[in-house]
Amino acid sequence: MWVLLLRAFFSASSSLEQLLDLVARCFLPSVADEEPVDPKKYLEERCKPQCVKPLYEYEKCVKRVEKDDTGHKHCTGQYFDYWSCIDKCVAPKLLEKLK
Repeated sequence: MWVLLLRAFFSASSSLEQLLDLVARCFLPSVADEEPVDPKKYLEERCKPQCVKPLYEYEKCVKRVEKDDTGHKHCTGQYFDYWSCIDKCVAPKLLEKLK
């Protein structure tokens, strides 16, 4: 990279814009180099306070199931109700960002 930069600097045919572009490519991180950010995780965190009732129901179920020694009881329904609530909150906001 340094060779290209020096060659462009001392070249009479290089314009200032070309030189600045080369410097930017050498020293500034490109957008492709950055790790993409998933907005869904951020939106899920923002929506969790709106889904307190399904979370409370899930937590009640977990306490109830902990006492079950047979292993037949589970809280799958309450778990999916909680995440369904979060998904309903996140979906419109996420789709708006994707437009």
